[in-house]
Amino acid sequence: MNIQKIVKIVALVIGLIAVFFLVRIMMLGDEAIKTIPENQGILSGFANLAYVVLAITAITAIVFSLVNLVSHPDKLKKALMSLGVFALVLVVAWFASSGQERLLSDGTTLTAGQSQMIEAGIKAFYILILLAAGLMLFFGAKKMLSK
Repeated sequence: MNIQKIVKIVALVIGLIAVFFLVRIMMLGDEAIKTIPENQGILSGFANLAYVVLAITAITAIVFSLVNLVSHPDKLKKALMSLGVFALVLVVAWFASSGQERLLSDGTTLTAGQSQMIEAGIKAFYILILLAAGLMLFFGAKKMLSK
C-alpha cells in the first residue's frame, strides 16, 4: 500500500470523526450546550480533534520541509542565509531598543527586559516592512527601466 492510499484513509477516518462530532453538536443545539454544563464536553472532543489535525499537519509540513532542505544543499544554503539575515534584523532591533520598567493599567509591572523585548519586536517588524517595501520598489523600478 503506497503512502497516498494511507493518507486518504487517515483523512477519511478524521473526516468521519469530525462529522460524528458535528452531528452530535447539531442534534443538541446551541441552547442546550450553553445552559447544560454536561453538554459542553462534546465541544472539547471536537476541539481535541482539531488539535490533533493541527499537530499532524504541522509535523508533516516540518518533516517534509526538512527532508527537502537536506536533499537539496543549494536550497539549504539559501534558507540558512535567510535565517541569518532575519537573526541580524532581530539583533539590530534588540540593540536599538531601550527597555524601561512600566506600571500597567491592571496594576502589574512590566520589567525593563520585557519592555525591551516588546520594543525590539515592534522595531523588527518595522525594519522588515521597510526592507520588503524597499525591495519591491527596487525590483519594480529595475523591471520598468529594463524594458
